[in-house]
Amino acid sequence: MLKILLLLPLAGAAFIALVPLRMMWLARRLALVAAATTLGWSLWLGAAFDPSNPAVQLYETHTWNPRLGSAFSLGIDGFSLPLVWLATLLVFIAVLASGAIRERVKAYYVLLLLLESAMLGVFCARDWSLFYVFWELTLLPLFFLIDRWGGAGRQKAALNFVLYTLGGSVFMLIALLVLYDAAPGHSFDMALIREGAALLPEGTQVVLFLGLLIGFGVKMPIVPLHGWLPLAHVEAPSPVSILLSGVLLKMGSYGLIRAAWTLPGAAEALQGLLMALALVSVVYGGVLAWQQRDLKAMVAYSSISHMGVVLLGLAALNTAGLTAAVMQMVAHGFVAGALFLLVGLLYERTHTRDLADYGSLVQVMPRFVFFVTLAFIAAVGMPGTAGFIAEFHALVGGYARWGAWMVLLSLTVVISAAYAVRVVGRLFAGPVSARMRNLPDLNRSELTAAGVLTAGSFALGLYPGPLLRLVSASVHHYTVLIGG
Repeated sequence: MLKILLLLPLAGAAFIALVPLRMMWLARRLALVAAATTLGWSLWLGAAFDPSNPAVQLYETHTWNPRLGSAFSLGIDGFSLPLVWLATLLVFIAVLASGAIRERVKAYYVLLLLLESAMLGVFCARDWSLFYVFWELTLLPLFFLIDRWGGAGRQKAALNFVLYTLGGSVFMLIALLVLYDAAPGHSFDMALIREGAALLPEGTQVVLFLGLLIGFGVKMPIVPLHGWLPLAHVEAPSPVSILLSGVLLKMGSYGLIRAAWTLPGAAEALQGLLMALALVSVVYGGVLAWQQRDLKAMVAYSSISHMGVVLLGLAALNTAGLTAAVMQMVAHGFVAGALFLLVGLLYERTHTRDLADYGSLVQVMPRFVFFVTLAFIAAVGMPGTAGFIAEFHALVGGYARWGAWMVLLSLTVVISAAYAVRVVGRLFAGPVSARMRNLPDLNRSELTAAGVLTAGSFALGLYPGPLLRLVSASVHHYTVLIGG
């Protein structure tokens, strides 16, 4: 069933590639059908998933290269299933928000669906060699999506993204090869590599974990490995920014969860370092977001802060902390997706992202301002939103490990509120600019996309029980295995 999940976007990309050039309207419709079918299939997988079972489910494996010990192994658990749902939903939203794409339409949708297949492969892979292949495959479509359809600085942004990610991948690959050599029978199977890693000296485990931390930390991103993110987000087309922030960053944190499971002794030895990096990312990202006038750059820097909460929860290595990490990944996917969607739609209408150019847009675009306000409320982590549930668990898990240091996490709520109030206040107050008086409000498809993302954030905040039950068994099993 998981193979079908990966093949559905590929089939959609193949059909789009066969569309005649005179029928470009058909490419968009096929992309919508492919994305919707993949989303539906992922939801159907949830019906076959048992939340009370912490083991890997829907597992299938086919020997890839017996001499190398690699296999095409797929499976999901309570960590990966929510991210599979998030990825398929955001790809559908990204396709829905791509109506402004008018050039090289076929290539655009083909690359978008290829990217979806690679992202889903990362979340489903149960073999480190397969994981690495899917990880690297995400680079090609993203490079061209930014380089061909991005803004004025798209070439620099695309090159920075690829160089940062490839540089981090070198450290990850070296660490995986050493772990492969230590695994019984020289295998890339995740379970066997964990067995072999336990036999290594603690110092070696720490070095290997640091290599994986660099590789995954670039994509997450962790300060100071974040240099590619603001430029890539600003220059990428808005639908691609939705996927960059909503899904690609989660690949890094998901990989780090798997790394801690593989090398639990090293993760425990480096808890202090992980906590320090998390708090620096949380505060640094929030302060820089506060200083931005470019709306896209503001959302990009806020993503660094939000992903710092994920790292903090993971660093706690306890049930509350890991629950916070998963909840924050999902919560940030909804929030970042909604904000990049809305900022992109505003830019298409005004051709400016400078906050100073806006004033009293509520008089011109009331529906737009309504959803932006909801999205910023969710970004702050107010009670009733998914972000609040995640940050509360992070506070509980962090306080159990480090006590009063968690005051720094509380400061980020104030920083987030500062830039959120500044943006919302600008949209409600001040004179209406002459160039903004005739802007069209959100249309039906844009309302649908914005409504789904904001409703998802509030639904998880008001009724988090289903998601918490989905991840609880895997989180508990995980903490037992790592001694948390």
